[in-house]
Amino acid sequence: MKNVKKRLLTVLCMTSILTLTACNNKQEEHHMQANISQQLEETKAETEVFAMDTYMKLIAYGEKSEDAIQAATAEIQRLDALFSASNPESEVGKININGEGACSKDTAYLLQRSLELHQQTNGCFNILLYPIMEAWGFIDKNYTIPSDETLEELLSLTDIRKMHFDAAQNHVNFLEKGMKIGFGGIAKGYTSARMMEIFEEYDIPSAVVNLGGNVQVKGKKVDGTNWRIGVENPQNKEEMIGVLEVNDMAVITSGGYERFFEQDGEIYHHILDPKTGKTARSGLSSVTIVSADGTLADGLSTSLFVMGKDQAETYWKNHRDLFEAVLVEDDGTVYITEGLVNSFTPNEDVAKTVYVIE
Repeated sequence: MKNVKKRLLTVLCMTSILTLTACNNKQEEHHMQANISQQLEETKAETEVFAMDTYMKLIAYGEKSEDAIQAATAEIQRLDALFSASNPESEVGKININGEGACSKDTAYLLQRSLELHQQTNGCFNILLYPIMEAWGFIDKNYTIPSDETLEELLSLTDIRKMHFDAAQNHVNFLEKGMKIGFGGIAKGYTSARMMEIFEEYDIPSAVVNLGGNVQVKGKKVDGTNWRIGVENPQNKEEMIGVLEVNDMAVITSGGYERFFEQDGEIYHHILDPKTGKTARSGLSSVTIVSADGTLADGLSTSLFVMGKDQAETYWKNHRDLFEAVLVEDDGTVYITEGLVNSFTPNEDVAKTVYVIE
């Protein structure tokens, strides 16, 4: 009996030692994280830029954060000078004016990704809608409702088969006069992805960029927790429908509430259905895409909005390894894909009904 008691006492002592050791380790880890957080906080660099017709904010932490921010800002300006369809001196502007032209590496990449998305989304993503965007006034803000005859005529310019892109030569040409490329539905996503590549080159462990609502983050916050990204309520931009907790992800939202005008009691927003040239009436008021690929996230946020809930659900099920999504219907019903169950916290005062797509 004495030996049993002795062994039991030994086990209890060992358990106490292990518990104390575990507590000490946790305290040490917490102390180390606090020190790291403080050190990183002191290296914070940030800036604001106006480009691509929107205000952008960049924040980075790390020893080379200032240099990284400068490089990222220069890259934004470089890409804007390439992609701006409204600038006749940009690469895309010149292609649109001339009906053909050589493409830089970046423009060629976006053309290739855009063509792939067009095919994969059954035409819901279309970079040739720019002439119709102009007709509606969404480019110069002189809003008007085009006639059905005008739209029918312009729709002929959006046939992707009439744009020939030679990937080997990085050259594009249009087969019909008046065709124009517009990268508005994908350029900012590509730009945020490039920011992440630049931050990686400068050994930046933690960063966030907000390109007019297109958010992409690198790593976690300096305190070791995930970034918290709010998803706006389409009915009231002062409220959040919920919050996403992410790291190393892009979170990009498309919604009809972002750019619109009202005429005769009807609201017309800038997300157009490529099949009709008219405002997309899909039953969705916003789509948020979460993906490690910023370019994909940007393109899909528009595409799934055009599709509507049922087709968007089917598309996710066929590509669930590439992205997650938050779909908000016109009546306020929220759908989240399965991968966001543990990272999306709904605002119960706003998102009264939330369903999980499995």
